[in-house]
Amino acid sequence: MRIEAIVEYFKEHHLLLATAESCTAGNIITLLASCPGSGRYLDAGYVVYSPDAKKRLLAVQQATIDRFGLTSEQVAREMAAGALRDSPANVVVATTGVAGPDGLDGIAPGTVCFAWAFSGQEELRLFSRTEHFPGDRMAVLDAASSFALAEIPRLHASLARR
Repeated sequence: MRIEAIVEYFKEHHLLLATAESCTAGNIITLLASCPGSGRYLDAGYVVYSPDAKKRLLAVQQATIDRFGLTSEQVAREMAAGALRDSPANVVVATTGVAGPDGLDGIAPGTVCFAWAFSGQEELRLFSRTEHFPGDRMAVLDAASSFALAEIPRLHASLARR
């Protein structure tokens, strides 16, 4: 999905985005900000590489890190929920993973865990998944960032069908 179409979707559905990025290092918010007018739909971008930053800024629990590891959907979900609690945004995307070029702790390079959090009138809705992207470090960052944004309209639309 083109960035312009994502921005238009945000406009039509009154979405305000925050990001909680580890392995994508701010690339998601940079990609969205490349589209003129997108600033109206951006609140904040957290870039949290270290476990301490994830815990301090996004309320990721040490027990979650210990049990599931830093590259896990569980950590991504806590990152997304933490960013949403600290923001007027109504949608957050979070990433944690191994961009490469080498693997880490038995996790292959190109592995990225995503979480999307949506706040509604009734409840917080969380979605997560793990994907693998081929290529060098920059190819992984670009593909993961595009994927993270492209999933927002699909997931948001699925909420309306529930």
